[in-house]
Amino acid sequence: MYARHEKIPMKDFAAEIRASMDVENFMSEAKLILDLHESTVEATLEKMVRFLLDNKEEPEVAVDEVRRALFTHDSVHQLARTIQGTCRTYGGGFDYDQSWVCILCSAPSIVKRRVAIARLKHSTNLGRTSQEVHFVILILTPTKEKGTKNAMETGRTFATMFADMDLRLRLLTARSDEEFKQFLYEHMKELSEEQASSDIDKIKDEPPKFDFEAAYSVRVIADFKRRWKHTWSDYRDGFVGPRTLQKTASTTIFLYFACILPNIALGVLNDKNTDGRINVKKVIYSQCMGGLFFHVFGGQPMVILLTTAPLALYTKVIYTICDDMGYEFDAMFACVGLWNSFFLFIYAFSDASRLMKWVTRSTEEIFSLFISIAFTVDALKDIVHDFEVNYECDANRSPTLNQTLAPTISPNSTGSPIESCMRERSLLFLLLAVGTLWVGLSLYNFTKTPFLNAGKRELLADYALPVAVLVMSFFGSYVFRAVNLDPFTYDDNPVFNPAPLHKLPWDGVLLGMGLGFCLSLLFFMDQNISQSMVNSPDNRMKKGSAYHWDLMIVSLINGMLTFFGLPMIHGALPHSPLHVRAMADVEDRVDQGHVYQKIIHVRETRVTGIISHILIGLSLFLLPNPMQYIPIAVLDGLFLYLAVTALSSNQMFERITLLVTEQAAYPPNHYIRTVPQRKVHLFTFLQLLQLLLMCFFGFFYIPYVKMCFPVLIILLLPVRHKLIPKAIEKKFLHALDGH
Repeated sequence: MYARHEKIPMKDFAAEIRASMDVENFMSEAKLILDLHESTVEATLEKMVRFLLDNKEEPEVAVDEVRRALFTHDSVHQLARTIQGTCRTYGGGFDYDQSWVCILCSAPSIVKRRVAIARLKHSTNLGRTSQEVHFVILILTPTKEKGTKNAMETGRTFATMFADMDLRLRLLTARSDEEFKQFLYEHMKELSEEQASSDIDKIKDEPPKFDFEAAYSVRVIADFKRRWKHTWSDYRDGFVGPRTLQKTASTTIFLYFACILPNIALGVLNDKNTDGRINVKKVIYSQCMGGLFFHVFGGQPMVILLTTAPLALYTKVIYTICDDMGYEFDAMFACVGLWNSFFLFIYAFSDASRLMKWVTRSTEEIFSLFISIAFTVDALKDIVHDFEVNYECDANRSPTLNQTLAPTISPNSTGSPIESCMRERSLLFLLLAVGTLWVGLSLYNFTKTPFLNAGKRELLADYALPVAVLVMSFFGSYVFRAVNLDPFTYDDNPVFNPAPLHKLPWDGVLLGMGLGFCLSLLFFMDQNISQSMVNSPDNRMKKGSAYHWDLMIVSLINGMLTFFGLPMIHGALPHSPLHVRAMADVEDRVDQGHVYQKIIHVRETRVTGIISHILIGLSLFLLPNPMQYIPIAVLDGLFLYLAVTALSSNQMFERITLLVTEQAAYPPNHYIRTVPQRKVHLFTFLQLLQLLLMCFFGFFYIPYVKMCFPVLIILLLPVRHKLIPKAIEKKFLHALDGH
């Protein structure tokens, strides 16, 4: 079978008057079918053709001619002429835009040009390159039609409009013919204005201006100016738009649970590591005040600040040093935090964030995978510890002592019996942790099931985390109330205590400077990698980044927090990308039977961050009860949930799974098509080596070794750009490691 592909240019709505006329003619004739219930291309086109030609103007023979002209004349029975959009994929390849198809047809018996648009009730497979079609545009023209009005030119007009993801998203939400046509008309005007302004910019011939900000590296001011003009829309976009209120509500609740529960878990860990100097209450205060300040004054509101496991480990290092050398912990902690803020301030104003252009996808994925491993390790440590205490207690008891005391203590004896093993506690601990993970993942992936309708499936997926936590907390605290589970520790001591910096000697100040410098490297990479993943081209963010401004804001926040003995916070993974995902509208794509999702629109707003942190502040009134009704096992299940959900868009994890996947089942990814298989596995192996090295230093049992961890993160950059190109050609690296 012979087929020919031809690339056609998009219509210029500013220069070509016929483009606007085509849309206006369609709107006046209103050949529109919403929510068409058909599952085959033949049935769909039959209804559309009947809808277009069921009038006295067209002869009866026209219907039969159109049927024959729509399809090829062979046993394959494919559409003869279609227009589809294409989009670039990673590595320079392309993919079909499979959510719409424009079908062209010319027949001698057709009297006048006609256009119909059908929105299908459910996405339908209409062929090899049209496996998830929502919109069908059918264009019928006479064979003898002038060039500006023929099928191809008319098809270019509507194809140019439907190539825009945002328009398709709005059209999917249209509830009437009038609203559908209004969206088309508004988009036509937007295209005309955008293309007209683009033409004006091209013909301007102005001398280049001296870039004062670039010359003096004051990028902080440039970031502020870039984001300031979007301040009003940052709040408006949290309330205005189709399904926006639903998304804002579900994301706010998601952020509340995704922040407050790690706060409690890491507060318990800090309480244990610092002998109560930093506790749950201080962590929640830090999260509330720091998060609110950032979401009001920060540049990129989709980034979520959080105290993290690496910060808890570094706090333990500071406490260990103070305990060994006799320094006052509160004074040393504040000193390290202030030095850290000082160095971050220098990084912000010295243009250091421009180094992020050297941070590639592989660096982001290695670090993201390390965070997932850190969450998993923390959860497994608690589970193993509970089994050691409650399940294997008989193994730690002396048999001789048991045999000697057993006859002397009877059930009626007044003596205190030896405490028996409480294996039911360990089993319940494991059940709650795994159950939280299972319920959360089941609801998170509920959109992939055939149950209920699309709206209810998406609603359940949006509330996956809070529902999982509440359900398993109910089981742990009520259904299994006969099993005693230890609640998390809570201390009601005063929170705001200024650091006694005068008690720290000069050698302690110098030591604090060294610790603060190493910590600033961790902050610099964590904050910028989190923002880089938020600003990834995959997320289609439109309001711009603010790396330098946000680094300055984080510097100010942590300087204030550590002075009062509150834990530090910075941009967190996977919370920041998950925040973007929660506020996004996605489109399903199918490629050779493999379904994947593509983000088409993100609501970039400050509202979710502000409201969720207000709720976190109000949660202080829920301490200790009813917050203590949440078992520690459920908190560990939350860690497992965050670790697993962060893997869904991690290409490094996908390539790791290829090592144990049958080759015939490999997905048709861009790197599978363009890179030799050995090079793919070699690149994955090199990434695994870097990840294992990070895990070695990050989880080493000697606290002092963990001080090298921030430096190791920085070293990922020269390794990627100096060593890895010696093993893998740059053309393959572009496909494997490009956005």
